[in-house]
Amino acid sequence: LKTWPGRVISKLLCSGEKEVDLAVQSAKAAFKIWSQMSGMERNRVLLEAARIIREKRDEIATLETINNGKSIFEARVDIDVSWQCLEYYAGLAGSLAGEHIQLPGGSFGYTRREPLGVCVGIGAWNYPFQTACWKAAPALACGNAMVFKPSPFTPISVVRLAEIFTEAGVPKGLFNVVQGGAATGQFLCHHPDVAKISFTGSVPTGIKIMEMASKGIKPVTLELGGKSPLIIFSDCDFENAVKGALMANFLTQGEVCCNGTRVFVERKILDAFTQEVVKRTQKIKIGDPLLEDTRMGALINRPHLDRVQDFIKQAKEQGAKVLCGGDLYVPDDPKLKNGYYMRPCVLGNCRDDMTCVKEEIFGPVMAILPFDTEEEVLERANNTKFGLAGGVFTRDIQKAHRVVAALKAGMCFINNYNVSPVELPFGGYKASGFGRENGRAAMECYSQLKTVCVEMGDVESVF
Repeated sequence: LKTWPGRVISKLLCSGEKEVDLAVQSAKAAFKIWSQMSGMERNRVLLEAARIIREKRDEIATLETINNGKSIFEARVDIDVSWQCLEYYAGLAGSLAGEHIQLPGGSFGYTRREPLGVCVGIGAWNYPFQTACWKAAPALACGNAMVFKPSPFTPISVVRLAEIFTEAGVPKGLFNVVQGGAATGQFLCHHPDVAKISFTGSVPTGIKIMEMASKGIKPVTLELGGKSPLIIFSDCDFENAVKGALMANFLTQGEVCCNGTRVFVERKILDAFTQEVVKRTQKIKIGDPLLEDTRMGALINRPHLDRVQDFIKQAKEQGAKVLCGGDLYVPDDPKLKNGYYMRPCVLGNCRDDMTCVKEEIFGPVMAILPFDTEEEVLERANNTKFGLAGGVFTRDIQKAHRVVAALKAGMCFINNYNVSPVELPFGGYKASGFGRENGRAAMECYSQLKTVCVEMGDVESVF
């Protein structure tokens, strides 16, 4: 079930063990056809899928906004990233190759880069369509099939993606969608014909998926949570740093795994920076996400909204000061009165040991913390179980590179934040997971290497 806002827009049956098996077997049959096609043949199909998505951009973005609650402005960006992802991997499909190695006596060896088989994608609810494309594009480019399970909170737009793949000409069943929650995910992870699992979501669920995959020795890609540091030095471009902090915290209502929610600000500019961030945060337009001027829509559901509110309440109890927002927001439009809206929140007077600074809130809540020296802030920035992302704002380019080299995070930003071009690998260190989405690195995650050794003379036998 999914509500909009507070209303049911669709009902979908959960896929049980039988439906999951049908989806896997269908994908397995399609894999036999797809994996034998050349890279250039796969290239043409993926390019056609990208063209359809680009052509249907506004339609799919509207569907995604209803599906998730994010602003239509953001949803269009997600759809653009999605077709760009398909175009990128279409271009790489024909380049999948091994290498030739010369051996003594005219013998030689070579390697083959081969597909894995039926891969499973399990998506998150914050970027439903984009996440599905991030997983499907490299998987299909490498010659695999995929069975995808979207979050039960955002089940709609991925079905549209499956239709588009079919329209583009993939073999029937190559990209299948199953619906459901944890039980459906378990059936997928335990299925003997599944070759790999790629999951985006929370750390606790990621741990369970890794445990299930281990029973079948299945490789996994885990893109999990974060509590990323954003370091603002006093020599930054002030205006750019303020915009960066807003981008690092309030996209998709703050429901972004790599958000820079621990904003460390050098003490010299703490007051001025905080004042400007609060001023800008209070101006963020909240409301109907389908309106063009809306910049923050509704959170995903009531339990999640309550959870974010509990974090803010706990922060106040531990001594943090709410500088703005944090309260529920009721739009003027009576049709939206049951929506899951809240005002974006900035917390001051924060300490590293507070729950709001240590735990992932996954909502529009920014914590500002002062620092005095580079050495001190790096130690504090890395003092977390997470390692998904990190950012630094400074005009000193040597300092910038020195800081990101010291950050224990898989995705780092210099003088920007939350920019994820499909050409660059995305993924985390530590509890934030392993394996990579995007870039050439994802091709390695969706293929396996075969070594062939060819003897041109007589076998040298010890017998």
